[in-house]
Parts: sequence; structure tokens; C-alpha cells
Amino acid sequence: MSVALLKADELICERDDRILFTGLSFELFSGDVLQLEGPNGAGKTTLLRILSGLFSTFEGGVSWKGQNVRQYYSEFQQDLLFIGHKSSVKTTLTPLENLRFLMGLQQSVIEDELWQALEQVGLAGYEHVLCRNLSAGQKRRVALARLYLSKAKLWVLDEIFTAIDKKGVAQLEAFLVEKAQSGVAIVLTTHHELAMPGVKVLRLGQGVNEQ
Repeated sequence: MSVALLKADELICERDDRILFTGLSFELFSGDVLQLEGPNGAGKTTLLRILSGLFSTFEGGVSWKGQNVRQYYSEFQQDLLFIGHKSSVKTTLTPLENLRFLMGLQQSVIEDELWQALEQVGLAGYEHVLCRNLSAGQKRRVALARLYLSKAKLWVLDEIFTAIDKKGVAQLEAFLVEKAQSGVAIVLTTHHELAMPGVKVLRLGQGVNEQ
């Protein structure tokens, strides 16, 4: 019998005197892809931050491999890749410098692999260009390059397809399918209609459904 990697147990969250969700429970297993759906303000980003241990104003529990995330946060962080809806790149650094810094916070980095990751996301030739001179889409690609380097077993991705062109979307979808098949568990939000098999959908207020 499979054991859940990530488990949310009876989550309750209230913000600005408004209940976003209550009694929310679900499990995520190795290879699962879970898409959060709901209108703006439904609490999708808040839930992602709760699952990532980045938001603590809630009731209920979140566990990773059976351990409470709050109590074992440092260990959990080693298994987590979180990419928010903003690019979060330092504009005074180059793509290569940004990637070296961001990945170095979590794992050892190999210089050749940094270059390869930037090539994978279409930034070959831009490695030494300051990010303030890049387009919004190129900045987003700097953040996405982390996907091609990460050894984390849980990916939490907020509006991951923002500012990405059609070709880039197809490439990223195929890559996410590949990583899920290798055992990575993925939770994401997107306004894009996914063309990925087996995606589970959690509509806030309605529960989990299979696509």
C-alpha cells in the first residue's frame, strides 16, 4: 500500500475576517500532480504557502513523510522546491549568478549543470546579461531553470506558466510529466488548461477530483 508523502489534515484558514477554507484534507503520493483551482481570492496561493511551511496562520496539520512540517521544517526544506508566481530573481545579478545563488541555498551546484539548465529554458547566450535588461518572460525562465537542477521530491509551483510562450508551455508540461513519472510530487496553480494526463484537481470548497 502506498504511503502519502504530503498530507493536509483538516486545514482551516481565515484571512481579513474571511474564511478561505475549512476542514480541508487531502493526500499527495509519489508521482501525483495536483492542480489547485478556484476564483481569485479563493486561497490558492495561501494554501501553497501553507503546504510549503511559509504561512503559519492556520489551524490543522501538514505532514511530509509522516512528520509534522512545522516541527521538522529544516528537513522538509531539503525535499521542497517552491517557485512563487513572481520571478523573484535579483535584477542586479545575471541569470547564471541568480541560479548559482538560488540553488546553492539548498544543494551543491555544478557549474556545467547551471549552464545546461539555462540552455534548457532558452537562455543560452544570456548567461551574463544583467536580469534588469531581460524581458518578463526571460526573467521567469531564470526561475524555471531551477526545475532542471532540483533534486527535491516535492514541487510547489504558483502560476508556473506565467509569461511563457506557447512553445515554452508545451516543453514545460512535458518536463513536469517526466518528473512526476520519476516520483516527484507536484502541487501547482495555473490559469492555463493543462494538457497533462492523470492530473488531480482540488477545487477549493469542492474537494479533489481526477481529470
